[in-house]
Amino acid sequence: MVDADLLSNEVGDAAPADCLRLRLTISYDGTAYQGWQVQKIGTGVQEKIEAAVLAVFRVPSRVHGSSRTDTGVHALGMVAHFDIPLSRWKMTEYKAVLALNAHLPEDIRVFKAARVKGEFHARFFATGKQYRYFVWNHAAHSPMLRKTSWQFPRALDLKRMRQGAALMLGRRDFRSFAATSGYEIKDTVRTLTRLDVQRQGPLLTFIIEGDGFLYKMCRGLVGTLVQIGSGKYEPSIVTEMIEKKDRRSAGMSAPAHGLILWKVNYSGKVRQRGLPAEDSVAPE
Repeated sequence: MVDADLLSNEVGDAAPADCLRLRLTISYDGTAYQGWQVQKIGTGVQEKIEAAVLAVFRVPSRVHGSSRTDTGVHALGMVAHFDIPLSRWKMTEYKAVLALNAHLPEDIRVFKAARVKGEFHARFFATGKQYRYFVWNHAAHSPMLRKTSWQFPRALDLKRMRQGAALMLGRRDFRSFAATSGYEIKDTVRTLTRLDVQRQGPLLTFIIEGDGFLYKMCRGLVGTLVQIGSGKYEPSIVTEMIEKKDRRSAGMSAPAHGLILWKVNYSGKVRQRGLPAEDSVAPE
């Protein structure tokens, strides 16, 4: 593990004048990792990326992610950034991708690297995120999707789940669907702009998009909708769950391995700094 004392760039700082900032788009299978963040016990994806940066550029640098995915959660479009001295930049962005991947395990891949302005921040510039959750609704689980979907063998009513999802949309206090985290969250209001439930054969896809997510919020939303689909709850009870602002009033949390951070949206606007980390994003 790279010594944290040697890592450059405090959270929120612009890149120093003698450094350049690189933005990465990263995909990973989270099965073997204790989430994105560097861990005291276990391994985080961030640790592997930082080790690859050190191997390629011969200088330690803190890699800042757009989200902190939880243990077992996957990512298709995680965004991160890091700084390196200009003197260490001696390759194209394409070759940087190849070089970083040569030092990463097969379950983590950098898909894109791009030079960005020094003030860009993967987390604070993000204006929204999209997660996708996969449920395999069949008595026999698909061997191809066993690591990225939750098998739910009982029948699920798509119409009921869509009715429940519609009541979750908008700017609301989602405290009832979030798990207790290791830090205090004063503001539990988020804006959910999309919650689609799609079916293709036995595969159900939950597309969840919003301006931010509380700890395990996506999994709480999906678990509740699945229980609505199985008949445990009526769709209309979602309104009551939200109003109670109590995790005990809502449904179960879906397992981590069905959740994927699909993409992160940017518009150039800087979010307020000093907000609690999310999803581990936190996670979800």
